[in-house]
Amino acid sequence: MKYRSTRGGIESVSFKEAVMMGLASDGGLLVPETIPNVQPKLDQWAGLDYPALAAQVMLPFVGDINESVFTELVHRSYQSFDHPQVAPLVPVGDIKVLELFHGPTLAFKDIALQFLGEVFSHILAERNETLNILGATSGDTGSAAIAGVRGKPGIRIFVMFPEGRTSPIQERQMTTVLDDNVFNLSIDGSFDDCQNLLKSVFNDLPFKQELALGAVNSVNWARVLAQVVYYFWTWYQLGQPKRFDVSVPTGNFGNIFAGFVAKRMGLPLNRLVLATNENDILARFFDSGVYQRGAVHFTQSPAMDIQVASNFERYLFYQFSEDAKATAEFMQGFQANAEAKLKNPTGYFDWFVADAVSDDEALGSIADMYQHYQYLSDPHTAVGCFLANKYRDPDVPMVALATAHPAKFESAVEQALPETANTHPILSALTGLPTRKIPMLRDPEAVKGFIRQHCSS
Repeated sequence: MKYRSTRGGIESVSFKEAVMMGLASDGGLLVPETIPNVQPKLDQWAGLDYPALAAQVMLPFVGDINESVFTELVHRSYQSFDHPQVAPLVPVGDIKVLELFHGPTLAFKDIALQFLGEVFSHILAERNETLNILGATSGDTGSAAIAGVRGKPGIRIFVMFPEGRTSPIQERQMTTVLDDNVFNLSIDGSFDDCQNLLKSVFNDLPFKQELALGAVNSVNWARVLAQVVYYFWTWYQLGQPKRFDVSVPTGNFGNIFAGFVAKRMGLPLNRLVLATNENDILARFFDSGVYQRGAVHFTQSPAMDIQVASNFERYLFYQFSEDAKATAEFMQGFQANAEAKLKNPTGYFDWFVADAVSDDEALGSIADMYQHYQYLSDPHTAVGCFLANKYRDPDVPMVALATAHPAKFESAVEQALPETANTHPILSALTGLPTRKIPMLRDPEAVKGFIRQHCSS
């Protein structure tokens, strides 16, 4: 399999090259040259456990790693998960919830970032090279990325997060990691500011090449690829129905774009319910065809407090019939005017149902699920569950993706359910540990200077 950029400036890149490149050097995102149809293989894959299924789903996209070596990398990626199924499917009233938070940092990001850490290590050992990772996080990506690469030889990781805008526990998960190869940079601003810094640094191509800069954010294709797997896993756990719907808490569009890819691969996935909070830029787009940036609203579901979804460009590429020029023009227009409009909102556009959920509705969803079904949810999952129930078709199985353990969001859960026990031993163990973070100016030159300094020391 080869990869190309959504903006047309990069072509015929191998899987390993795509992983190491992260963000395409023309400013676009890397996508596979073709999306394979695996429908004829679906019956063969029935009964596989999660790691074995993951290897089979991902192998058609690889090509330049030996199959047995790749399979071993995938199996190692899920050894640290605390549930034998990796991602169990749990009934909650009239819907089912796919729990994606059984990894080492209790968030769905572990599904992809444990895998990405293994792939990075394999490639670096093979090439005898080093890698400096720059990431931006609204909370869970940072700790999951750190857990994936901490202590690994040949890798340094620099994680930018918005100061005071992650949950206290999310910050502790990052800043209590004191390994020499881990640097947490607190930015005075929003997650969008962190993401803009990330893109500015990566767009300095001489700096990116000189410092061997790599990405762990969902701009990295390997992140999306690993997430495609659990849509197939869901279908098998449901008993292989003729069709099914999935409600996806959505911020950066990587999670739901993975479902889009799974559907393109031949999985009988019916509707993708795009569930967002008061930062409703994506919900408005799928309602009107207008992509219009607004002010960031800070909510009880901070991972979705995003106005510019970094993976959205991949979807647009397919919406524009893989026309790189049209994709680039749309994104350039949006960057210049904070608004761009889709002229013909049909085709893949119709695969999505999109809606926004208020904080009050999300907290009410947390309380309702616990009081009626004894199921405790984090606020992001509650957003997905609220819309899963709203848009459920009684004739079609509806699944909501659970993106984090509720104990990661103590404050929100406490508001919804005062005095309800909400702990996890992994998080409780962080109390009182020493922390380390570096305040950083909202300036790409300051970030580049810090990286350069700590890569030469």
